[in-house]
Amino acid sequence: MITGSGVGSVDAYAAHRSWTSRLSGLRRLDLPMLLAVLALSAVGALLVRSATFHLLTEQGKDPEGFLKRHILNLVIGFLLGGLVTVLDYRLLRAYVPILYGLACVGLLAVLTPLGSTINGSHSWIVIGGGFQVQPSEFAKVGLVVLLAMILGEPRDGEIGPGRRDVLLALVLAGVPGMLIMFQPDLGTTLVFIAVVLGMLAISGAQKRWLVGLVGGGIAAGFAVYFFGLLKAYQIARFTAFLDPEADPRGAGYNAQQARIAIGSGGAFGKGLFHGEQTGGHFVPEQQTDFIFTVAGEELGFVGAAVIIALLGVVLWRGLRIATQAADLFGTLVATGVVCWLGFQTFENVGMTIGIMPITGLPLPFVSYGGSATFANMIAFGLLQAVHVRRRPFD
Repeated sequence: MITGSGVGSVDAYAAHRSWTSRLSGLRRLDLPMLLAVLALSAVGALLVRSATFHLLTEQGKDPEGFLKRHILNLVIGFLLGGLVTVLDYRLLRAYVPILYGLACVGLLAVLTPLGSTINGSHSWIVIGGGFQVQPSEFAKVGLVVLLAMILGEPRDGEIGPGRRDVLLALVLAGVPGMLIMFQPDLGTTLVFIAVVLGMLAISGAQKRWLVGLVGGGIAAGFAVYFFGLLKAYQIARFTAFLDPEADPRGAGYNAQQARIAIGSGGAFGKGLFHGEQTGGHFVPEQQTDFIFTVAGEELGFVGAAVIIALLGVVLWRGLRIATQAADLFGTLVATGVVCWLGFQTFENVGMTIGIMPITGLPLPFVSYGGSATFANMIAFGLLQAVHVRRRPFD
């Protein structure tokens, strides 16, 4: 007969074994990815300090203000990433509707009087103390797990997702996508498109869906342009991308100054905290969207290449995790994260060197920003969670 104390002992043993199992799983973390993210975060903190120190000093504010907030954001971000890593990602299926609903509520809240416009985009909720929340960053997480749930569970007799599954995925992804377009936030919308196309391709959906979506996207782009649905500043950004010299003091200013800053760094840069373009504030938003210009000027081609290489390590390990996942759901989660981070990296670096139009997308794990840092670290945690549990159930 089992006594009450015996039951308590069994429960305690079970709890101890559960946490021991989780901690032993942490020893299977993807160390190359972890080290790459730590290195990117450290370099990013130095670049944020360099981009903001002189400006804050001139304004009579704490010259380390941005750095302190960035370090706090990193600490919170790593805690969030660690929590996601410890949790079993397979249990996310039960909470996907809640995560998706919260993401849509946050995007709706931005369009109410609670929302604030910063840098031409009505994408923020100001909470005071110098902190803002950007719900569209967390919507990326919701999109990835939502599509993984829908596309990762084929119906009986089907190799990949059927027509109903694909249509459901597109409709549900379109809801937050439209809310983001209303802000308007073209950069995040492009990230959504990259994630949807990448996850559909890996899920085994028929190729006609991909061809149709690409063709429909191109047609929609032309329609949006010709019917004047884009904001004036968005059209100006595309015009400046095609010909930055056409308006060097207006729409083309950011692109031109960014290329000047990066080009002036040469092979090895002018030295950390010694960038003339950076210190003179010639490039706007250098701690966020244009932080790569700080790296190019102060660390040179070599330093910028190291940052790109570290980001490449994160993406490479993410792809490896996707191929070794225990189930299709894990494969799609990892794929979605890689598409998200990969496109955002390409767009951010590309717009600073003139091969992509300027959008408000920060550089993952490097740029300053609370919401972006938290979302990126959650994405990092999802990759690690899939990696830790890459073996099927016994």
